[in-house]
Amino acid sequence: MSSTHPSPSLVQARTALSVFCAVLVLLSLGCASPPSSEAGGTSEAGRNLQALFDSAWEYSLEESPTFATNVGDYRANDKLTSVAFHDLERRSKQHQAFLDQLGQIDRAALTREERTSAAIFERQLEDNIAGFEFGTWQIPLNADSGFHIGFSRLPRNVPLNSAQDYDNYIKRLEAWSTLVDQQIANMRVGMEGGMVLPKVVLNGYNSTYDAHVVDNATDSVFWEPFANYPAAVPTADRERLSNAGKAAIEQHIVPGYRRFSEFMEGEYIPGGTDNIAAYDLPNGPEYYAQRVRYFTTLDITPDEVHEIGLAEVARIRKDMEELILSTGFEGSFDDFLQFLRTDERFYPKTGEELLNYAKVLSKTIDAQLPKFFKTLPRMPYGVEPVPDHIAPKYTTGRYVGPPEGSTQPGYYWVNLYDLKSRPLYNIPALTLHEAVPGHHLQSSLAKEMEAQPNFRRYQYISAFGEGWGLYSELLGEEMGIYTDPYSRFGRMTYEMWRACRLVVDTGMHAKGWTRQQSLDYLAGNTALPLHEIKTETDRYISWPGQALAYKMGEIKIRELRAMALDRLGPAKFDLREFHDVVLLGGSVPLPVLEANVEEWVADLL
Repeated sequence: MSSTHPSPSLVQARTALSVFCAVLVLLSLGCASPPSSEAGGTSEAGRNLQALFDSAWEYSLEESPTFATNVGDYRANDKLTSVAFHDLERRSKQHQAFLDQLGQIDRAALTREERTSAAIFERQLEDNIAGFEFGTWQIPLNADSGFHIGFSRLPRNVPLNSAQDYDNYIKRLEAWSTLVDQQIANMRVGMEGGMVLPKVVLNGYNSTYDAHVVDNATDSVFWEPFANYPAAVPTADRERLSNAGKAAIEQHIVPGYRRFSEFMEGEYIPGGTDNIAAYDLPNGPEYYAQRVRYFTTLDITPDEVHEIGLAEVARIRKDMEELILSTGFEGSFDDFLQFLRTDERFYPKTGEELLNYAKVLSKTIDAQLPKFFKTLPRMPYGVEPVPDHIAPKYTTGRYVGPPEGSTQPGYYWVNLYDLKSRPLYNIPALTLHEAVPGHHLQSSLAKEMEAQPNFRRYQYISAFGEGWGLYSELLGEEMGIYTDPYSRFGRMTYEMWRACRLVVDTGMHAKGWTRQQSLDYLAGNTALPLHEIKTETDRYISWPGQALAYKMGEIKIRELRAMALDRLGPAKFDLREFHDVVLLGGSVPLPVLEANVEEWVADLL
């Protein structure tokens, strides 16, 4: 669940946050790693490829100052990324120019690693161009995330170690109102052409922007850096900086969020559609088909995904029913779900209890990692609550990666809102997915693979990242993390949840399913709380195709592990080595992952 990503650093936000975050990701398209035998320079074609990567990387840093900050380039730390239409259009044309240049390179003359990078780069460019043409920039938010939510993470996503850092931060606060106006203009284009979110997914959404319309600047989340200066900021500068920060919040932050609130409540939500399907958007069938390919990295149709989902639901349902029998519970499957949803023993009494349970689980899993992984990341992580201002519409948990070069750890966020919808039996699986060995371990390792091209270090491919997260939940069985039948059923209900996504996402967006059908299907097959079922269904409606990444990726990783074990046999198969093969190539499309594992197996035979 990312994500998300992470908003979290823009890198992690690819996985998990809004369509707007995906638009920013479109800019992260090159690499700046030095030439090597595998990364350019061994042939004319390799040198040309490296030059193209370098050019595209530099272009992405210049065009997206916010992305540049998150990958450790601080040249434009006083600016925000423009999303004005003319800039978006210009970037799309440049992406096409990069694609044309790539087409002139002789792939046959490249090394295998160069060909892999070229193929990933090509796919990214094609997806970027398609996203612009389909108008994804007209919907810069979804049911639980958005550009305005991501911006509220600014105090944590920028360096604040000097007076100059603070001056840069203030300039970004001052630029907020311009960004809001650009986004509103884009959303109005979407309203005119029918590229809008359904009304139903925005019920209660006002908390995500109204929380920032404060009477006193010191109550704003953007004031936090001024409340506690680091020692390196001279005392003589602090009054000036505080006054400028207060003015920026009063004159730009609050008016910008107020203007966005007025637009949302007065225009956008009332003007939203009553339809929920991507098929009902402009060029809907083609748009959704592209989203399916984008999020799964597979050439697969919505109908094929739907059928895979039905088969997975049937398989997991059988396992769940067998587990229920083993508990001695007397009653039907539905009765057992009702028991889990209503028995007080399964729910935390306080937010502190829930948070502490997640922390204990995190350290318990940490102790198991050396048995299952040869390579572990240097970056640590913490556990903290989802911020209050987004918690009501937010998912149960998410991993938030740190900006490059910062002194922050990664964070595993746990949602403490509405405790009666946060069952403890789901927390082991959630922790395995979001923290370790899921998103924190996977994304931190990717960033630390300095021999990889930068665009591969910092990209987040949902099918790989979310597939790994779901695989990590299953790995918890081997780690001994599920200590009773209820937490084991929680693991199964999380897997069932992702299998159901294949059915309901394609059902709603391509097969005419209603929102209620999705709610009923999830409620009838999983032990998810009803509040979570509603927030998740609205997320799928507002973010077509993203929910497919989890199960499709996990299926592929499980298949590859089984294939490797079958071909190598128990004597040669090393699970720790297998995990290195999967993770140390970074976030890659599933066909690339398959090729990597097959090559590893062949080398050992």
